[in-house]
Amino acid sequence: MLTDCAHILDGFDTISLDEMSSIRLMNRIDSKYLANEEQLSRLLTLAQDDYMVQSIDGIRQSEYSTQYLDDRFNTMYLNHHNGRLTRQKVRIRTYVDTGDNFFEVKLKNNHGRTKKKRIHLTGADTYVQEGAAEFLEEHGMLSIPLSDMMPKVANHFKRITLVNNAKTERLTIDRYLSFHNVETGLDRFMENLVVIEVKRDGNTYSPIQELLRELRIFPSGFSKYCIGMALTTPGIKRNMFNERIRKIEKLTSICF
Repeated sequence: MLTDCAHILDGFDTISLDEMSSIRLMNRIDSKYLANEEQLSRLLTLAQDDYMVQSIDGIRQSEYSTQYLDDRFNTMYLNHHNGRLTRQKVRIRTYVDTGDNFFEVKLKNNHGRTKKKRIHLTGADTYVQEGAAEFLEEHGMLSIPLSDMMPKVANHFKRITLVNNAKTERLTIDRYLSFHNVETGLDRFMENLVVIEVKRDGNTYSPIQELLRELRIFPSGFSKYCIGMALTTPGIKRNMFNERIRKIEKLTSICF
């Protein structure tokens, strides 16, 4: 049975979205971790004194939906799978609670740095009419024109956002992750998986990293798009993700 973390989050001090938006991590280092619900419950209990939880109109767990685009050759998926250092991902992200939609491009360079650029949309399916092609061209996506892209995988999850009291570190904690493949129609539910991303300012002290080590939760790369594609596209090349998938199976007690 999954752990209900809502009562634990009630014990956290809160931070507003405006206050959170003002926190600039200028020399950001990102690290991802995979855990399960039992580990998350223990982690949140230990972190209450050192972190605040983002609250938007009283909501401490926000709902997200994301749709990823790729070409018919799955080029962006295969670039990641094959270890290409410079790569991109294109998505439409919907903040379910507020109804906001954004067309986003994530650019990762050969130094491991990730930059995200986005434009606001009036709807989740209006990106063609609202300048997405020009936006991609502006940010160096000419290798795959928007006209060659199509929806591939959609996901849905709930997110908890924490910031440390010193405001030098943010955490996103994603729960109840599910995937739907637009082309194959296959669905995957990963409700016992927790994806934690730590974003901190340079080498500043990180209370959460000590707690993660204490709970034996170690860094682990994870791409929602790639894992979603690997699990819902029969026959697709996925050998480089098999070890990650086995780790997820062990954590969640779900066999894929």
